[in-house]
Amino acid sequence: MKTLAEVDALADRAHAGQLDKIGVPYIAHVRAVAAGLEPFGPRLAMAGLLHDVIEDTDWTAARLLAAGIPADVVALVEAVTNDPATAYEEKLRRITRDPGATLVKIADNAHNSRADRAAALPPAARERLAAKYRAARAVLWPAADPGDIATILRVVNPALLDEPTPH
Repeated sequence: MKTLAEVDALADRAHAGQLDKIGVPYIAHVRAVAAGLEPFGPRLAMAGLLHDVIEDTDWTAARLLAAGIPADVVALVEAVTNDPATAYEEKLRRITRDPGATLVKIADNAHNSRADRAAALPPAARERLAAKYRAARAVLWPAADPGDIATILRVVNPALLDEPTPH
């Protein structure tokens, strides 16, 4: 099995040269997501590092498997990968059927929801994304253990700890 450091290096190579919406090297986002998942073990942290690799690079699930990424990690990455044919709300409902994928998406959402990241966006984009991420939390959070959510938020976005839990 690949080590977490080897998967980090793979993610770094895969996202080389990519910047996120606010101009920060993309690897910083996936590393932040992975950090929030580390308390749940190396496989979830690996999925955090790789959660956007199929969606945003030329890597495929088959290539990840051929590179030695465990099949269960690849399955988590596939579970959170956007499919243009699937509405976002349906994607979220599908994700909540898998506890591990739910935690990966919660960590992703938490990092994307950070106020310091949102502040760098134009106001219209900031408002649109904030509403999208709030709506996603209303689907994701009820599907996860509150203690697990708090574990992720303490690392990735402590400000969300004060947000009321969606019902």
